[in-house]
Amino acid sequence: MPTPSSSLSPAAVVSALRTAGCVFAEDEAELILATARDAAELASMVDRRAAGLPLEHVLGWAEFHGLRIAVEPGVFVPRRRTEFLVDRALAELPDARVVVDLCCGSGALGAALAAALEGARVHAADIDPAAVHCARRNLAPYGGHAHQGDLYAALPTALRGRVGLLTANVPYVPTPDLPLLPAEARDHEPPTALDGGPDGLAVLRRVAAEAPGWLAPGGRLLSETSERQAPAALAAFTEAGLSARVAISEEWSAHVVIGVRDGAV
Repeated sequence: MPTPSSSLSPAAVVSALRTAGCVFAEDEAELILATARDAAELASMVDRRAAGLPLEHVLGWAEFHGLRIAVEPGVFVPRRRTEFLVDRALAELPDARVVVDLCCGSGALGAALAAALEGARVHAADIDPAAVHCARRNLAPYGGHAHQGDLYAALPTALRGRVGLLTANVPYVPTPDLPLLPAEARDHEPPTALDGGPDGLAVLRRVAAEAPGWLAPGGRLLSETSERQAPAALAAFTEAGLSARVAISEEWSAHVVIGVRDGAV
């Protein structure tokens, strides 16, 4: 594809994106045109999108639960279906005061919960330094904290036994299925945010196993999974000693496992 000139018209942007195979070329063009600060940046953004960079990485942000979440190159892009997890968390414990988001990526879940839970203390953690840097940007307006490390090892020990809401949008793609992912995810998002091990549940099992030690009595753990994996994920929660069930959104094709410490669901 020829390199766009510095004087791209809206029609030329749409044409360039459509030629590159962007299914929603008109919608993407509108967002790019609204975000670019000058003609040179517009041309660069169109070039990068046409080369296959995820739209959110081109724009520098993703829309999530009514917020504009900063998304830097190489960081997992929050999926709109994960808004269902946020909604379920808020419905489960609308007065949560201590919130933890593991495998936080950009910090989208933590920011969405912080925005909805006025005064809540929000901590997020991820093993990827780039993700933590991005999460700090997104949590800063709410006074939230992002920590780098492997799951619970990243958290302040003072949080043990005090967490009301624990969310974990863990990587849950089975390793053999990684080559089947869309190129945007496979080529531009970190494997640590996608690869869930042989059956996709390796990280989820680790999160569930340690959750009772971090949750307050009545605290909730919520984790996204796939329809196929939901029964095994539910079993992992139960084996960890949590009362558990699966919530399903037909609209988003989303499955969220909800576990409760010390109490019926």
